[in-house]
Amino acid sequence: MAPVPALERLRDRGHWGIKRGLENIRALLSRLHHPERGCPVVLIGGTNGKGSTGAFLAHALRAGGRRVGWTTSPHLLHPRERVWIDGAAISSVELEDALEAAFDAEEALGLQATYFELVIAAAFHAFREQAVELAVVEVGMGGRWDATNASDPVLSVITSVGLDHQQYLGDTREAIAREKLCIARDGRPLVLGPSLAPDWIAPLLECTPMLHPAPRVASEEVAWDHSVVEGRRIGLAGRHQLENLATAREALRRLASLGLGVEPDRAAEGYALARIPGRLWAVPGLKDVWMDGAHNPHGAAALADHALACGVRPRLLVGAMGDKDLRGVAGELSRTDPRSVTFVRGTDRRYATFDDLREAWGRPEAEGLDPAAAAARMRASREGLLLVTGSLYLLGDLLAELGLDPAS
Repeated sequence: MAPVPALERLRDRGHWGIKRGLENIRALLSRLHHPERGCPVVLIGGTNGKGSTGAFLAHALRAGGRRVGWTTSPHLLHPRERVWIDGAAISSVELEDALEAAFDAEEALGLQATYFELVIAAAFHAFREQAVELAVVEVGMGGRWDATNASDPVLSVITSVGLDHQQYLGDTREAIAREKLCIARDGRPLVLGPSLAPDWIAPLLECTPMLHPAPRVASEEVAWDHSVVEGRRIGLAGRHQLENLATAREALRRLASLGLGVEPDRAAEGYALARIPGRLWAVPGLKDVWMDGAHNPHGAAALADHALACGVRPRLLVGAMGDKDLRGVAGELSRTDPRSVTFVRGTDRRYATFDDLREAWGRPEAEGLDPAAAAARMRASREGLLLVTGSLYLLGDLLAELGLDPAS
């Protein structure tokens, strides 16, 4: 019998849930001869803004001549989107090799690792194999028990703290912050996003890092599809991206103090090139169709604030996982006074039902579509801006129906 490819074995493992404890990931990394020690690591946590801050930072470092590895999650269509090396998503062949090494380590140790643990082990293995000089690593959930926290970062970043994943992280903002702050290290820099006050954060810390709040940046122009900061256009759209840019710039300043910085002009070139599919992203080849994976009230509020500031009244295609705060997301997105709201439900059991969505939005007669029908509507869009939002998993389902690869 032919061996089962590692990517297929990974798919069978399933994405969901969190496992308390770092024993498995530490054992895997030890068996792989500690690839997480192969280069300096920047660890980025937070409720929202992790991916965008990572994108700004990774692109700035690469523009400055560094060979950079970057991990982000979740993926939209293919797991290789989670591992980015020197400007491009890892190839399927390279990811297969890295996952095979992770599965071999798991088998040798007699473990049952989670999906995320295997991907993080594979990412660090790939970074070492590809001679990465610096790794930008996005925390998956929380921080204390997240597999990424098995690394030893030279710099940690917390972008924001809001209510999300309460069933795992706690019911208050303070409890969630404590979980996220466990990625900080004694005596090492901790960069805080502009929305986080040091006098609120400091009492919650279990160690004594050097706190560095990110100063806000001002924009000369904020349009639906771009902003201009200090005369330069930045690559990620949305008013909320100004906070993520500020956080990335402060992280870069801290890296410079560690001898790992880049020239400011080069960094600015990188900010202009920053891109992350699913974060206020113009869908390639489709006119006036945008995607944003706002899946909690904090993210939905940022999206709504941007639309209101730009005078945009979108038509919405909305789908969400049933364990999310559906009412909170609906309340924020409703502020945009959308021209229409249509619900989309994929086949995964975690999707909220149409009835749940209608109740949360207070729209009992709203139309419901499956992903195939929603994709057809996206292709035929001719009635002004269409915004697809509510879940990154929804975006992935629709991209699959459209035959688009966000990693290309």
